This record gives sequence, C-alpha cells and structure tokens, in this order.
Amino acid sequence: MDRLRQISQQLVSIQEWPTFKAGDTIKVSYKIKEGSKERTQVYQGTVIQRRGEGPTATFTVRKMASGVGVERVFPISSPFLEAIEVMKVGQVRRARIYYLRGLTGKSARIKEKRSFQGAK
Repeated sequence: MDRLRQISQQLVSIQEWPTFKAGDTIKVSYKIKEGSKERTQVYQGTVIQRRGEGPTATFTVRKMASGVGVERVFPISSPFLEAIEVMKVGQVRRARIYYLRGLTGKSARIKEKRSFQGAK
C-alpha cells in the first residue's frame, strides 16, 4: 500500500493551499470549460467536511442559493482549482457538520473564531 501511495504522489502534484477546516467560510475559484471558452467561477460557502489525505483528499462546501442549500465537492489536487481564500474561521466542535443541512436562517450561523490581539 505504501508503494501505491508513493507512485500516486509522484504522478499527482499537490498545490499548497491555505489551511482550512470544517466550519470555515471559504471562497473557491474554479476553472470551468464551456466548449472552447474557459472562465473562472467563484463559489463561496461553509466547509462542512474534509475527507481523505494526500492527492485524493476532497472538501465539501455548502452555500445557500435562493433559499436552497447547494453543496459541492472539490478534489484538493484538481488542476481546475485556481485559488482558495479563507474568509472566516469558524468555531465548531465537529469534523463533519452535516447538522447544517437541517438548519435554516439564524440557527444555521456558525460562531466566528476570535483571535486575541493582546493589549496595546
């Protein structure tokens, strides 16, 4: 199994992305090919899970569009990923926050992690 992992790491190059986890709000820039044209689509939402490790890792982002929850799974080593930007760092106690699927409105909010700057 280790040999298989070594070969897959040699074949697939992993880009360096900012660290994020479940509960964080991120903005993902994703390249979309439509015929001969190429455009960048920005998808902003809350990370509800990170799964896997290495080149096969994926993350799921959930956003509300016209009152309907939309989830999208992104492979971390996809060549179509252009940028990942962390907008807010959420404070959650779980690694997979599927309970957001059943919540709407104010109850679906996630506390933001506050960083302590210290006294000036």
